[in-house]
Amino acid sequence: MHMFLRLLKLPIKSSCFLFGARNTGKSTLVEAEYNHAIAFFIDLLDVEEEIRFSRDPNELYRIVTALTDNIKYVIIDEIQKIPKLLNVVQRLMKLKKWYFIMTGSSARKLKKGGANLLAGRAFVYHLFPLTSLELDNYFNLDDALRFGTLPEIYSYQTHEEKHLFLNAYAHTYLKEEIWGEQLIRELDPFRRFLEIAAQSNGKIINYLNIARDVGVDDKTIKSYYSILEDTLIGFYLESFHHSIRKQVNTKPKFYLFDTGVTRALNHLSMVPLVAQTSGYGDAFEHFIILECIRLASYHQKDFRFSYLRTSNDVEIDLIVERPNKPLLCIEIKSASIVTPIMINSFIRLTLDIKNSEAICLSQEKYPKKIDHVTVLPWLAGLKEYFT
Repeated sequence: MHMFLRLLKLPIKSSCFLFGARNTGKSTLVEAEYNHAIAFFIDLLDVEEEIRFSRDPNELYRIVTALTDNIKYVIIDEIQKIPKLLNVVQRLMKLKKWYFIMTGSSARKLKKGGANLLAGRAFVYHLFPLTSLELDNYFNLDDALRFGTLPEIYSYQTHEEKHLFLNAYAHTYLKEEIWGEQLIRELDPFRRFLEIAAQSNGKIINYLNIARDVGVDDKTIKSYYSILEDTLIGFYLESFHHSIRKQVNTKPKFYLFDTGVTRALNHLSMVPLVAQTSGYGDAFEHFIILECIRLASYHQKDFRFSYLRTSNDVEIDLIVERPNKPLLCIEIKSASIVTPIMINSFIRLTLDIKNSEAICLSQEKYPKKIDHVTVLPWLAGLKEYFT
């Protein structure tokens, strides 16, 4: 399997949590960053290890305090499996002899178990599927839109293999993260919900409609969405909250964390995406929003993301609040030639937003200006605004 150079740099001189969905490459990154000669690894996905430490979390204290002096890092993979270990980690931290690197694919059990997130003594980092910049020469837009960018997808050659991997991923996620962790009582409604969440990816959430389609109440649907959020399988994109003159929709949208997993849940991973169709446009928009959020996170930019839709259905795909900079309004167009008529309503709406900058990320070859909007090739735009 090809090793990609990740943009995320983990700390050398502090403890940290590294959160990310399953298969985003957390263990690979940690093994690459912390040399085995100076690090001690505990993998809680290993059933024996899990049983051993859940039976007696203090076993961790006994083992770590017996480590030889050359060991500087203690790495605990999938810490959410045993939240009680965090109390032991906290005791060990007081001895100031080791840095603790803890990975997790769910913050839910840590928060729910009232687990102390070490009161800020450990930094929090997030790892996502690969970005176009990390993939570099391996990057192919059509493949990224269709199959997503989980690292493992790049070890498969054929479309069939990629399709099987994505289906297995969706299945594993259900089995291990959701059912195995007893986050839900019944699997069937949740499975139906997942399909509907994938169909309504990037659309404004209507809890009541989804509840009706799944056959549960809207409170259950809200709890399902929060499971997706806590297991890092998706995130809310809130509606822009500052008042502008036009009445705005205030409900959030929800995006899944990877374009390929979204298509697999929609049973579409074997169906080619065709340029200039609405499916292609949706996948491109999803991909660009994911790239913006991932790159901003890796470059530690303190950005806030939202979207805006007015009461007469004019929309700004992404609004980025940047400290001490104008508001960034982003229109996303998968077209290779963007015409004034295509972004007419975006032009008009952004004129109303004070102290803002308006750009359109597209498949244009060269940057150009339409009115006050800068139309950019998407990759150049990502590099300019998010790195």
